[in-house]
Amino acid sequence: MVAAQKADLSVELCGVRFESPFVLAAGPPSDDLDMLRAGLAAGWAGAVLKTTSVEGTKVDLANPIISGLDVGKERAAALGNIDLISVHHIDEVGKRIEKLKGEFPDRVIAASISGADEVSWQDVARRAATAGADLIEASFSCPQGGLGQKPRAMLAQDPEASARVCSWIKDVAGATPVVIKLTPQVADIAEIALAVKGAGADAVCVGNTIPALMGVDLDDFVPIPQLGGSSTYCGLSGPAIKPMSLRCVAEVAGRARMPVVASGGAADWRDALEFVLLGASVVQFCTAVMHRGFGIVEGFIDGMASHLEAKGIGSLDEIRGAALSKIVDHDELPRKEVRAVIDEKACVRCGMCHVSCRDGAHRAIDVGEGGLPAVDDGRCTGCGLCAAICPAKCIEMREAGRGRR
Repeated sequence: MVAAQKADLSVELCGVRFESPFVLAAGPPSDDLDMLRAGLAAGWAGAVLKTTSVEGTKVDLANPIISGLDVGKERAAALGNIDLISVHHIDEVGKRIEKLKGEFPDRVIAASISGADEVSWQDVARRAATAGADLIEASFSCPQGGLGQKPRAMLAQDPEASARVCSWIKDVAGATPVVIKLTPQVADIAEIALAVKGAGADAVCVGNTIPALMGVDLDDFVPIPQLGGSSTYCGLSGPAIKPMSLRCVAEVAGRARMPVVASGGAADWRDALEFVLLGASVVQFCTAVMHRGFGIVEGFIDGMASHLEAKGIGSLDEIRGAALSKIVDHDELPRKEVRAVIDEKACVRCGMCHVSCRDGAHRAIDVGEGGLPAVDDGRCTGCGLCAAICPAKCIEMREAGRGRR
């Protein structure tokens, strides 16, 4: 049972109401009907079914499709996948949409679609709308045939091609809102967003996995994941890509000024709220669910609602985009003298600040009696490395002259 909300988390996007901003992204958790039922029953406000295509589209998976990025002792801090679109084509996905809308009428059911030419894009879009999808999400952020100007380029890396395909979809979608899913792998993501906005897109989804290589096995020298002695590039997801996704959401919301769905890197409600503060309406989750299960959404709802209530905020609409005005060019940043200040009571005397400052910054932190670090204000420039490294989070960068704790 989902905890009672302490603040209004409902969101409206393109005329479609969501009970909360927490949505299942197109991916493995949304590629099975029973899994979708379980996710929606757990409390997710909606789901984007895994990207589908017209019948006859070859979907030739090569397993294992998932590999993990380990950081220290943490397993799978991020995931890499060589997955493709769903093996279920629009005939089956359309039936699933109809069933889910009947069983969960208060939840948002979206179809993610792909095509190879005008006929297939329009066919799959038309049939998704006819099946009753609340939204159509068009995946322009994976290799989609040869519609771009460059070989092997993603459709969303080409503003003209993106606008053209968007217009095809809008011509047949009728009243169903169209969301274009973009890739962060471009020099200027706002340019692509503006291109599809001009072609009639109702919103954009920012962004998707990041093309990556997960590693190389040091014993046999084969890249990861290994498939019979070979490997390939993958899509990196999870917390590792959150900073890139935040930047892309801010760029699109700030410059294109159109509704934004955030996707890529969010692992909890705090991450989701950061995306909202940068202009996103809803936030999609996939890797976090694959790691910790559908049930995490209950904590998301309760955590975000409690936080808003504690701050006296009644709804997400009050704070959407509130952080955008605080992003400025580097030459507009204030120039003030700051110094590191250590909370001695909270310090665990691990010595990490001393080592990082000694070998990576300005040698301004020494270790005193009992292992307690001390800052030399004459050498400290306020770079912030020690605060970023400190496991106890007991170092604050404070304006010079404000004194110590």
